[in-house]
Amino acid sequence: MAVPPSDGAPPAQREHLVFSHANGFPAPTYARMLAPLRAHVDVTHVDAFGHEARYPVSRGWSALTRQLLDHIEAHAAGRPVWLLGHSLGGYLSVLAAAQLGPRVRGVVLLDSPLIGGLTAHLVKLGRRTGFDRHLMPLRQTLQRRTHWPDVDAVRAHFAAKPAFAWWDPRVLSDYASTATVGDGQGRRLLFDREVEHRIYATLPTRSVHRAAQRVTAPMGFIAGRRSREVAQIGLRATRARVGARLAWIDGSHLYPMERPDETARSVLAMLDGMRGEAVRVRAAP
Repeated sequence: MAVPPSDGAPPAQREHLVFSHANGFPAPTYARMLAPLRAHVDVTHVDAFGHEARYPVSRGWSALTRQLLDHIEAHAAGRPVWLLGHSLGGYLSVLAAAQLGPRVRGVVLLDSPLIGGLTAHLVKLGRRTGFDRHLMPLRQTLQRRTHWPDVDAVRAHFAAKPAFAWWDPRVLSDYASTATVGDGQGRRLLFDREVEHRIYATLPTRSVHRAAQRVTAPMGFIAGRRSREVAQIGLRATRARVGARLAWIDGSHLYPMERPDETARSVLAMLDGMRGEAVRVRAAP
């Protein structure tokens, strides 16, 4: 939700940033990363994509994109927006930005490498042959545990998982408490694993790449040095679109959870750079 300005500026003068989360990780998981951003811009987000009946998960993610666009219309009140997204959220930000046109000030992708060329072909082929299980955690998603007796048990369960080993302890605590809900028998995952599986299984490839070419605003990319996704997909298509607006963080695909403060600093630096580009363009004869 939007936060009142902390610098005394009237709300209408505040920039608006819309954040979109990764698959399986509801937006409140990112509270530590988003907190420093809120001192500079209004921040809103969709809590969990794909969990409303009017926005079902389908091939091409058209309804998920509509969910993001409807959120922007409801919360940004016609103002220009920055779009920031992690993984799934980055791709949705690109698809939305292609429709919003000049209203978007800039797009920052957090480890959401654009899929084009041979990689896009391999992903499409993988769906037909079942090879996509090696590219995405399809089986693990459906087998994921969903219930625990309490928040402490949730935290202990995920703390023992290799994928969570490098998480900032504060973020892990936020995840245990905000990514689960009470159900009368303890705690259950907020993000339905069937929805998560459908999102992975319908990942668009060439459509996101084509949408990125239609985005008129500057785009930037922040990559994790140990990201398996970046290693598998590569950055050829991404570099071709973002140019010099590419930064690195020493983390995995989940570096926003591992290094939330550093991620926030990198995002703010990229936004500042994009603002500087806009100033130079306006000053050009």
